[in-house]
Amino acid sequence: MAFGKMNPWVKDALDILIITISCLAYAAAWSVFILPYGIVTGGVTGLSNILFYSLKINVAVSYLAVNALLYLAALKFLGLRFLAKTMYATAALTFFLWIGQALMTGPSGELVHILGKQERFMALLIGCSVCGAAIATMFNTSGSSGGTDILAAIANKYFGVSVGSFLMVIDFLIVGSSLFMPGMGARAERIEFVAFGLCAMAVECAVINHVMNLSRRSVQFMIFSRKHERVAKEIARVTGHTMTLLDGHGHYTGQDIKVICMLARMRESAIIFAVIRRADPEAFVSQSRVIGVYGDGFDALLRKRPAEPR
Repeated sequence: MAFGKMNPWVKDALDILIITISCLAYAAAWSVFILPYGIVTGGVTGLSNILFYSLKINVAVSYLAVNALLYLAALKFLGLRFLAKTMYATAALTFFLWIGQALMTGPSGELVHILGKQERFMALLIGCSVCGAAIATMFNTSGSSGGTDILAAIANKYFGVSVGSFLMVIDFLIVGSSLFMPGMGARAERIEFVAFGLCAMAVECAVINHVMNLSRRSVQFMIFSRKHERVAKEIARVTGHTMTLLDGHGHYTGQDIKVICMLARMRESAIIFAVIRRADPEAFVSQSRVIGVYGDGFDALLRKRPAEPR
């Protein structure tokens, strides 16, 4: 199916499937590697962790309650479709978190340490990497896991603020709050909570930015072919992309030639090259990376221009 001509219903169904898998991966990583090892991450789940450690409030309950307060902001600034996907992700993640916490709780109420109690930092690396990848995947489907992700989506849409950077600031405040919560142990234990929380925040936010940048990388193709009509039709049929034909003139041959100029996602490169080889094996192709592409089929234009870096 063409990338740019996918049926909206099919795309939404595919997005829901991806969101479900992402929620399952997030909940599994959180239940197995984050919660049992007492690691305070950021976001609503991190806040829920703090409430669980200090006040013994069930994580699923606090997670759902906090998210309910942010839905109106999502509806106003991000639209009904984003809100619908976010509400589904929140419900699915709440359910998976509840199941995960139940599965990782022993018969006497203790949490199971699958890597052993001494492998806390390894659990942090694995858990936060998977959680970060899951969050970024949900963002790339025009959805989120709710909570502070909604605020990050708003900042990214209207001001061009990096999702990972925005979440890092919010996470810093949430992680730092564990110093002042009751039931978190002695001062040394609280400092340890914050230290591990900052490491978790750095790993998760770095993975979020990396995964989002990978999926949004775009390239520009310049295709020189005497069979340009055939090449262009095949590319349009397979990918759904539009192209621009430029007039070229060979300096050595002195002959006129048409040049196909097009923009595409980097992940589509292999498919485009295969189409070109099939349509015209003698075509000359130049591929280059571009910083950003905004418009139909790519990233949305910012409503407000981001501030220039100083």
